[in-house]
Amino acid sequence: MARAETTLVVLRTERLSPDLVRVHLGGPGLADFQPNGFTDAYVKLAFPGADGEDPVLRTYTVRSYDPQAGELAIDFVVHGDAGVAGPWAREAREGQTLVLRGPGGAYRPDPDADWHLLAGDESALPAIGAALEALGADARGQVFVEVSGPEGEIALPAPAGVEVTWLHRGHAAADAPEDRAGRQAPLVSAVREAPWWGGRVQVFVHGEAEAVMKGVRPYIRRERAVPAADASISGYWRRGRTEEGFRVWKRELAVAEAPA
Repeated sequence: MARAETTLVVLRTERLSPDLVRVHLGGPGLADFQPNGFTDAYVKLAFPGADGEDPVLRTYTVRSYDPQAGELAIDFVVHGDAGVAGPWAREAREGQTLVLRGPGGAYRPDPDADWHLLAGDESALPAIGAALEALGADARGQVFVEVSGPEGEIALPAPAGVEVTWLHRGHAAADAPEDRAGRQAPLVSAVREAPWWGGRVQVFVHGEAEAVMKGVRPYIRRERAVPAADASISGYWRRGRTEEGFRVWKRELAVAEAPA
C-alpha cells in the first residue's frame, strides 16, 4: 500500500555546519503526518524534475517532529551543486513547498540492551541524534561519527554514560572501506578498534555503503556474533552513485551474498 503523501511548507533553515543544512517544515499538511516511533524514521521527498520531468524522489531521515510547535526537521548534506536535494536545501526559502511520503523506519534503542553502539557519517547524524535523545539517562554506549573535519562537528547531546567520538577523514573521503593508500576508512577502523564491552549490545551503523556493508557489517555480525535482531546495519548511500544507482547496487549485493 502506498505511503501517505502530504505537502509541507518551508518555515526556516539552519546552517549546522559547512556541509549540513537543517530545514524546518510545517504548514497545514503536517497534521496528516503520522509518526511511527522509530528514531530512524525516514521519508521520501519529491523534488521537482528538470524541464517538466517527473519528480525526483530522495530518501531522508526525520531529525525531529514536534506536533506542538507544528514542525518537522530534516537535515541535508550539501556538497556544492552535486545532487538534487542538497542544492535545494541550500537555497530553500520560507514559503516554498515540498511533497513528503511516509514515514518508514525500523530502529529504536532498546532500553533493555546493556549498551549501544552507534556509528555513521553525516548521512546518519539525524538518526544517531534522534537515538541519543531517546536513550535513558542511565544508558551506556559508544558513538562514532565520521565527518570531513572539525568544522563538521555539531552539537550532539548524549547521556553521561555514552561516549561520543568524532572522526575526521579529510575532504578527500575514501570511496571504499580502504582508501587508495590501503588505509581503512576512519569509521571502519574506529569501530573495529573500539573496546568491546560485555553484555548485550544493540548496534546501529549506517552511512556510505561500501564502508558500512563491507567494512563494518562482517565485523559486527560474524566476528562479534551480534544477532540480526540487535544489529541495524545498512548503507544510506553509495559514493559515485545516485539513489537510483544505489538501489541497483544493493540488489546486486543481496544477490551476491545470497546462499548458493
